[in-house]
This record gives sequence, structure tokens and C-alpha cells, in this order.
Amino acid sequence: MKIWMKVGPLCASLAFGGTAFAESLYQEQSYRPLIADNKAFRAGDVLTVQVFENSSASTSADTGTHRSNGLSTQLSHRSGTVAQTGLGVRGEFDGGGKTQRSNRLLATITVSVKEVLPNGDLKVAGEQALVVNEEPQKVSLEGRVRPFDISDGNVVLSTRLADAKISYVGEGDLAERNRRPWWRQFLDAFGL
Repeated sequence: MKIWMKVGPLCASLAFGGTAFAESLYQEQSYRPLIADNKAFRAGDVLTVQVFENSSASTSADTGTHRSNGLSTQLSHRSGTVAQTGLGVRGEFDGGGKTQRSNRLLATITVSVKEVLPNGDLKVAGEQALVVNEEPQKVSLEGRVRPFDISDGNVVLSTRLADAKISYVGEGDLAERNRRPWWRQFLDAFGL
């Protein structure tokens, strides 16, 4: 009887006055089945991108012009030629040029999923900074990837990225030596 006196009002207050709230342990946005692959699928997840980019271009042009003009005059008399003059102009031009360029970039970079687009594609972006021989190097990548292009190991090839923007920038002595000096750029602007 003494126990009922103590527990009774507590039960009554819970039954009539207080409303109990319960939350589900299931969270739809973060749910992943136990047997699912470990692939990026939501904002904040990471994804490894293997960058295999090859590009090459070549152009060539050949130009040739030939011109020949001639003018001659002759004055003659009955006994023979008195004066003879001639003028000839001839010009030739042969020109040509060839441009060839090839680039190759191999890198592996882990990026973050920034946004899940309405169609299910993942918008990814990230960068990797390296220091090689005391020169900083930076690889930046952003793009859009379809979830089914991601392998079971959570890796995607850069050739499978849509709207890909990949940049590789180096700074230091080697990069500086590859740039044309300011005075050469100035003379090139005037065609010299």
C-alpha cells in the first residue's frame, strides 16, 4: 500500500498530464544497409579520384607564293637595233610552321562530396598540396560524378567526371624559368 501511494501519483501524472515523445533510431539521410558498398553518397563523404589525363594537339601550315613580272622595250631602226631595255621582277615566298603540344597528368586525389544534385549526381571538389624539391605543387579538382561510376573501392576515374575542372600548378625556380621574361612579352606584343 505504501508503494502504491508513492508510485500512483507518478503514474497518474504521466498518463494524464505528460506526453511522452519518441524518436526513431532510423535516419533516412544517413542510413546505410549493413551489406552496402562503402561508396560516397551524401554531402561530406570522401571519394578518391584517379586522374589519368592525356591531351595532344598538332597543327601545321605550308604557304608558297610565286610571282614573276616582266617588261621589255626595244627600239629598232632599219639598220639594226638602236636601244634595248628590259625590266624583270620576280618574287618567291615559301613559308611554313608547325605547332605541337602534348600533356600528361597522372595523380590520385581524394575529394569531398559538396552537394547531392536533384538527379542523384554528386558534386565533388578538393585539392592536394605537395612540396617537391622545395617547390610547392597544387592539384585542384572539381566536377560531377554519377554514383554508378564509382567503383566498389570508392574510386572513380577522372574521365568519368562531368564538367571536370582539373588544374596542376607549380611554383618555384623551375616554374619561374619556364615563364617568358617580361621584356620578351613586351617585344612580342609589338611583333618584334
